[in-house]
Amino acid sequence: MNSLQAMDAISIDPLQFRRALGNFATGVTIITAQNESGEKVGVTANSFNSVSLDPPLILWSIDKKSSSFSVFEQASHFAVNILSASQIELSNTFARRNIDKFANARFQPGAGMVPVLENCSAVFECERHQIVEGGDHWIIIGKVVNFYDEGRSPLVYHQGAYSSVMPHPSLDIPQDHMTAGQEDADNIYRGRLYDNACYLMSRAIKAYQKTYIPKQCASGFRTSEARLLLVLASETASCKEELSRDVAMPMLEIERASEILQKQGLLLDQGDFFELTEKGLETAQWLFEIADSHQNEVFKNYSEQEKETFIKILKDLVGLK
Repeated sequence: MNSLQAMDAISIDPLQFRRALGNFATGVTIITAQNESGEKVGVTANSFNSVSLDPPLILWSIDKKSSSFSVFEQASHFAVNILSASQIELSNTFARRNIDKFANARFQPGAGMVPVLENCSAVFECERHQIVEGGDHWIIIGKVVNFYDEGRSPLVYHQGAYSSVMPHPSLDIPQDHMTAGQEDADNIYRGRLYDNACYLMSRAIKAYQKTYIPKQCASGFRTSEARLLLVLASETASCKEELSRDVAMPMLEIERASEILQKQGLLLDQGDFFELTEKGLETAQWLFEIADSHQNEVFKNYSEQEKETFIKILKDLVGLK
């Protein structure tokens, strides 16, 4: 038996093979399509990848046993909906079988009447370009005819579990790695400037947000959406007019955020105020846990009394009792 024959004789355990493939972290997508009869299909997939920039081609694969393949084969177009970190429930819904997956999904018609899901990280509307056989899967190649980039933190799949994107710790460069030019520039601010409360607070906010905002955004919610959920859960504002004060954003941003959160079933518009749903309260609690965990990390080198004094000073400056 030669070496090639020996390699052919090796039996690969499908389960172990799948586990090994799971070490490659991927995004999570829902691929949607609709045929001329109006039959809609959608499947959760992490096999999406780019192929070419010119022409703009992408690909994904579907199991040959999938009952949805016939519609993908018939449809002139399909959409790759890259999920945001807040869309785990949607991912699970479209991964199920024998249910109406679109019953509670928010979507708009795209090219070729393909269902385009709302509030994703990005969406690619594609014209079916080619279908290639690949073992027990069909590889579907699409030509991108339109796309949307929402910039939301994406949902990630790694080692059989959902995850989210966070900046790598090595990107947080220590101060002793500053170049000579940076150090010289920093020396300019020494002396009286380093005793200026306004200057120090502005720098402290930037330093705090540098590590906190990525954690918050990894939840899949934009800053305006997360703040609105936290404020409504805290019940510090009694009407919509007071929300701008506590959310610390223009009312236009709050209105846009509320529209998105309503579509996700997280809040209700009661006319003069917004009310969180049960799902909204659970989401706000999750966001509070992210915020509390970060705060505890920041203050770990300070005593509880020092922390309380700091918070009291901030409340006094803001005008809170």
